[in-house]
Amino acid sequence: MIIIFIRSLVAFSALLLVMRLMGKRQIGEMQPFELVITLLISELACIPLTDVSIPLIYGISAIVAIFILHQLLSVVQRASQTAKRVLSGKPSLVLNKDGVDFYELRQNNMDVEDLIESMRSAGFYSLDDLDYAIFESNGKLSTKEKQNYDKKNSSLPVLIISEGQIINKNLAITGLTLETVLDIIKKHGAKSIKQVGVMTVDGNGRVYFQKQRGKYTVFNITLKEGVQW
Repeated sequence: MIIIFIRSLVAFSALLLVMRLMGKRQIGEMQPFELVITLLISELACIPLTDVSIPLIYGISAIVAIFILHQLLSVVQRASQTAKRVLSGKPSLVLNKDGVDFYELRQNNMDVEDLIESMRSAGFYSLDDLDYAIFESNGKLSTKEKQNYDKKNSSLPVLIISEGQIINKNLAITGLTLETVLDIIKKHGAKSIKQVGVMTVDGNGRVYFQKQRGKYTVFNITLKEGVQW
């Protein structure tokens, strides 16, 4: 018991020292390669703790080796922008003044629902609240709100169409029928739902509409009487 306690103290001290030397980034601010290294270090530290037959120095040596690798990669990143993009990725402009950039979303293995969820976490609920939205290489969403952004907008937009697919459960919330939606999109230049990149409707009947290729538009429709959310 005492041996395990001492080994744990030594491993903890080594881990704490290495993590402090790696810098003051929080987990959510780490670049991809830094997160991988952090997870690998924690795994390596556990091996000698769970198996006392393995010399503790083996685990510490592996941790130090990974730390040295981290330092070398950090130097390479600072020396070359190309290497930095390969190791850490690059920021992606997923929303601009024309609307959602579906290509950039797909490049990041994301969809419109992921974008809207990230916007809500940042305090924005409608796609046209922002001029720009950028997913940074560490996964955080950076935003620039519109000059005339109305923070008092109390109605929550509901996603009706996402990249050519209709979301039936949300359609039921709005009280709209499939036929009504088809009429709406045809009036705004889409021959079918497959051509629609995104369509949202809020409780005031305000619609955000964008085809897979093209700029977004905002207009109003009349919702059924008594429908609210």
